[in-house]
Amino acid sequence: MQLEGIHHISSITSDAARNVDFYVRVLGLRMVKKTVNQDEPSVYHLFYADEAGSPGADLTFFEYPGARKGRAGAGMIHTIVLRVGSEASLDFWRLRLADERLESERDGRSLRFADPEGLGYELIVDESGDAPLTAVSPDVPAEHAIRGFAGARAFTTAPERSKALLGEVLGFTPGDADSATQWEARGDRRGGFYAYDPAPQERGRGGAGTVHHIAWASYDDEIEAWNARVTQAGTHTTGLVDRFWFRSVYFREPSGVLFELATLGPGFTSDEPIEQLGQTLVLPPRFESQRAEIEAKLTPLPNPRPAAPAG
Repeated sequence: MQLEGIHHISSITSDAARNVDFYVRVLGLRMVKKTVNQDEPSVYHLFYADEAGSPGADLTFFEYPGARKGRAGAGMIHTIVLRVGSEASLDFWRLRLADERLESERDGRSLRFADPEGLGYELIVDESGDAPLTAVSPDVPAEHAIRGFAGARAFTTAPERSKALLGEVLGFTPGDADSATQWEARGDRRGGFYAYDPAPQERGRGGAGTVHHIAWASYDDEIEAWNARVTQAGTHTTGLVDRFWFRSVYFREPSGVLFELATLGPGFTSDEPIEQLGQTLVLPPRFESQRAEIEAKLTPLPNPRPAAPAG
């Protein structure tokens, strides 16, 4: 079995409207699903990705209005790494972020910045050979569009503790045979890296601007086997969880980061046409009877993309 790189990364926001504005207008991503947290349906779960809502490009956010600002520490992902097409793209994004009064730091073939709530990002020039996963935005030239995930960086105090789970159980490939800090999950079509950095002394704190979990992509017919494999290795899992658009298994890897294995299908077009993704509040069937109650608790959000013309 092979994991097809990163499926999605989920984070926390305290302000859904500002979150939509940044990820759709500024970063040029497409909102591909506006729904609710299935474990707590009184709060939004927003999904941004490429035009098709593909696994491998999917940034998601839970909105907890007024949540305190978080801080990444040991056992937490501190930087999400995304792909762009060229060094010229890095220059484009540096200027675009400056126009939004957001600071960035250019370092060779990468650009580091944080979103308005402090969530860390790095853009790197894409040399993966994987198919670019891009969205269409009126303000972002196609050649500079974000191309999906490259990887993620986490803080840990003991990277060697995760070596057996990552390498022997999940099949990640070490970046260096003598190192426990650099890994890649690569399947037939896509790959994504997972890297550790030394944890700061200050203790981490979940909240706005922090990553909640990272999901790795599983083929649909392998998710039960993955659950069994992780469990047999001595790691406690949630068992299979039906998220309607995909099925999942959750567990914590030894550093403390919450992992999810999520199926590639059935996908976001299983309940609405691709042209209408993200335009209205969509609920999994088991929540549909609660729609009126749920909508009353949610902050109204503007439609981030005009509806497709009829016909």
